[in-house]
Amino acid sequence: MMKFSSLSHPNLWHNRLRQDLWCMLFVGIALCFVPLLQLSDYTLGVLIVALYFAMVSMSWNLLAGYTGQFSMAPAAFAMLGGYVVGLLNFHWQVSLWLAVPLAVIGCGLMGLFLGGLVTRLTGPYLSLTTLSFAEIARVIISNSHEYTRGDQGLSLPTMMDDRLTYYYFFIALVMVVGLFIYSIMRSRFGGYLLAIRDDQDGAESRGIPIVQLKLWSFTVSCALCGFAGAMYGSFSQLVSPEMGLLQQTGLVISMVVIGGIGSLTGPLLGALIVYLGSEWLRDVGNIQMIVFALIVIICARFFRTGIWGLLLLKLNKKRTGES
Repeated sequence: MMKFSSLSHPNLWHNRLRQDLWCMLFVGIALCFVPLLQLSDYTLGVLIVALYFAMVSMSWNLLAGYTGQFSMAPAAFAMLGGYVVGLLNFHWQVSLWLAVPLAVIGCGLMGLFLGGLVTRLTGPYLSLTTLSFAEIARVIISNSHEYTRGDQGLSLPTMMDDRLTYYYFFIALVMVVGLFIYSIMRSRFGGYLLAIRDDQDGAESRGIPIVQLKLWSFTVSCALCGFAGAMYGSFSQLVSPEMGLLQQTGLVISMVVIGGIGSLTGPLLGALIVYLGSEWLRDVGNIQMIVFALIVIICARFFRTGIWGLLLLKLNKKRTGES
């Protein structure tokens, strides 16, 4: 993570952000050609789930990477987004095209409520409070059999007929989420978020309303996670409490840290690498979290900018050498 405020280095930040955006779009375009390899439906399904995790990772990165708030509830809000759609459709037959926007609004409101409780907290207190909320939400859903069918989950109808169409649809969704976050970070509000991340006391001394902006960032991040969960539910045609397990949040954090925290491209790269690697590791034993935890430790100790930061460093060195 680069330690400077965009308020004092606006041109440098905007250039870096623009470069980040073009690289994210390049990855999205490259993914469009992957089906030419004649992949099976199972492999396409794995890639779609990886893209779902990319959306959750990008949403969490807005909060942790750009604002400096370490929430432990991204998977819980994705689960809640899926359940809002599932409950509306299962009990009242609400169309998915209407239920998904309602899920985004619902998760945003829940994020606003939780954010009002935690945005004044920092460090482990913020993490523990959001972790407690995530576990409470998962346990309530798991035990409310008459409404949620408990651990059996809720079935959902699908929006599209085949996985190839869903694959391209999810690529488009990831790009839309990335462009939305780009528009935020390129605005004055994005500069304020970076100032809060880099020096909260300094930002407050300059008149930046840190509590209101942290609450706004928390709300938007939760709404985006809910959107990702709602779209995942429409693809898998099932939402269950497993979506909100702490292990899922661990995967999201691993994806962001390994890919590159505080960037647009990093969470996308991290989601593809970590989830595809997780699927590969299933063949050699259930050791995914051990492997990725070790990689996170190595990245946090030696490569804090992640894979994207290393690629950016090499790219800039190459350009400097050419000039």
